[in-house]
Amino acid sequence: MVILIVVLLVLVVVLPIVGWALWLLISAALVGAIIGGLARLVLPGRQEIGFFSTVVIGWIGSLIGSLIGRHLFHVGTLLTILCEIAVAAILVAITSSRAGNAVAHRNSSLRR
Repeated sequence: MVILIVVLLVLVVVLPIVGWALWLLISAALVGAIIGGLARLVLPGRQEIGFFSTVVIGWIGSLIGSLIGRHLFHVGTLLTILCEIAVAAILVAITSSRAGNAVAHRNSSLRR
């Protein structure tokens, strides 16, 4: 009887929480990839960052841009998405300039 109650608790309580958490991680990664990709498309030139950095920066830009758009300025969905892309583009520009400087420094030290 105790085993049946434990199994039911796991099925009714634990699995939905795990599924919800997994769905949040997957959706955050997808949103990060989309927003980060759009941010990289907005910026001219080549960015010296990888895919994982783009996803993380896009996710962070999405969170900050959503906070700014929805809660600070109280604008609609389209302007909030544009705000998310703008914040992610700024973060991509900052990160790629740092990565570009690191690559340039490494290349100059190899030439010596």
